[in-house]
Amino acid sequence: MPLETSAESPAPVRTVSQLLGDWIGRLGGIWIDGQIAQISRRPGLRTVFITLRDTDADFSLSVVADAQVLDLVAPPVTEGQRVVIHGRPEFYAGRGQLQIRAREIRPVGRGALLEELERLRALFQAEGLFAPERKRAIPFLPRRVGLISGRASAALRDVTVNARLRWPGVDFVIREVAVQGTAAVSAVVEALEALNAQADIDVIVIARGGGSVEDLLPFSNERLVRAVVASRAPVVTAIGHEQDVPLVDLVADLRASTPTDAAKRVVPDVGEEQELIGRQRERARQVIARRVKSESLDIARSRSSSRRSIARRIEHGRADLVHLSARLAALSPAATLDRGYAVLRTRDGAVVRDPAQLHANERLDARVAGGSFTVSVEDLP
Repeated sequence: MPLETSAESPAPVRTVSQLLGDWIGRLGGIWIDGQIAQISRRPGLRTVFITLRDTDADFSLSVVADAQVLDLVAPPVTEGQRVVIHGRPEFYAGRGQLQIRAREIRPVGRGALLEELERLRALFQAEGLFAPERKRAIPFLPRRVGLISGRASAALRDVTVNARLRWPGVDFVIREVAVQGTAAVSAVVEALEALNAQADIDVIVIARGGGSVEDLLPFSNERLVRAVVASRAPVVTAIGHEQDVPLVDLVADLRASTPTDAAKRVVPDVGEEQELIGRQRERARQVIARRVKSESLDIARSRSSSRRSIARRIEHGRADLVHLSARLAALSPAATLDRGYAVLRTRDGAVVRDPAQLHANERLDARVAGGSFTVSVEDLP
C-alpha cells in the first residue's frame, strides 16, 4: 500500500528508509555488467569495497563483497577491468545508502570482449558509418586545431611538436583528459562536445599512444563512436599504432597511424609549400616568357607581312599610274598636235569644226605643237 503523507502529516525519515529498504530487498539477485573503477580493502576487514562504473555513461554503483568472493577470481581482477557481478541490492536504512552485495564476480575475458567488438562492428557497418562517402575532407590550413589527448602524454607532445615544426603558426586548443580506464569514455565525449561548440575549430584530433586491447576499449565504445560520427568538425584519430584499429578509427574522417602521422595530416609543411610556390612561380615565369616570345614573333611576322603587302600595293599603284599616264598621253590633244595637227579657234574662243562657221577675211587663232599664231581666212568653199 502506498504511504499516505501530506505537509501536515509527513512521514519520518525512519519510516521512509524502512520502506525503501523493504522495497529494494524484494528486488532479488541481479547480474550487472560494468568496469571496476576502484577496489578498496580496509585493514582488518574481510569486506572489500568496489566502485563499479558503467562502460558507456557516467554512472557508478557501490559494491561490497567478502574478500573470499574476490580471492576466488583467477586471475585476480584489477582496477579498469570489465566484469560481470551477480549480487543483491541492499539498502542500509541507518545511513540511507544503497549498495550491491556481490556473491560472484566474473571477469569478462578477451574472447567475450572481442565478440562484443565484432557485434558493434557489424552494427556500425550495417548503419553505413564506415562508408567512405560520409567522410569529410580535412581543411588544408585550419584556423584552429582541437586536440584531445592524455594529460602530459607523449601523444600530445608528438602532435603539437611535429605540427609546429611543419607550420609554426598552428593554433591548438588542447583538452587533456583520461584516455584509459573507466572515466575515459565520458571524458573524451565531453571534450569532443566542448571543442565542437567553438565555431573557429576546423578539425579535431583524438590522440593516444597505443596499448593493449583492454587499454583501447574506450575507443570502441558505442557512445564515443557515435559522438565522433555526430561531430561538427572533421575528426582525425591517432589512437594506436599501425596494427591497432579501434572502432573509432573506422568512423573518423581520417585515421592516422600514429600521433606524429596525425600532425602531418592536419597542417601543411611550410618548407614544402614555399618550394611549391617557388616551382609554380618559375613555371609561370616560363609560360609568360614563352607567350611573350610567341607574341613577339607573331608581331614581327605581321610587320613583315604588312611591309610586303604595302610594297606590293605601291608597286601595283606605280604600274597603274604608268599605264594611266600612257593612256592619258595617248588621249591628250598635245599628242594629236605632235602628229602635225592644228587647232583653230575664232576670236571669241570657239573651236572651228566646220568651214560654215567662218567668214572671208576672218582672223583665227591657230595652235600647233610648237606654239600659237594668227591666220586669216582668204578663200571659202
